[in-house]
Amino acid sequence: QVQLVESGGGLVQAGDSLRLSCAASGRTFSNYAMDWFRQAPGKEREFVAGISWKGGTTDYADSVKGRFTISRDNSNNRVYLQMNSLKPEDTAVYYCATGRGRVVTTKGDDMDFWGKGTLVTVSS
Repeated sequence: QVQLVESGGGLVQAGDSLRLSCAASGRTFSNYAMDWFRQAPGKEREFVAGISWKGGTTDYADSVKGRFTISRDNSNNRVYLQMNSLKPEDTAVYYCATGRGRVVTTKGDDMDFWGKGTLVTVSS
């Protein structure tokens, strides 16, 4: 059973930084791409960032490009999301997710496993 556990969320002010972490277990982590999604209150879930199985390819939502960086540590089965220059509109629950492939996909329907999420709140 694959388990994904997010951590690192919190309450910050606009312009601050946060680093989210997702610990994975239950299968060979390094064989699969990893994604971050988010869901803001009253809005649909949206893709944030994804990274391929070896970390060679990344993809980002336009809204976070240049501010967020996804990375992974295959030796420790973790994926990270470094979030800089945070804005109030980044407020959401952030979810770690993974599917069956090695390449990045931006579609939530392609994900097979999800964490429970970590809340990020950015005050103005």
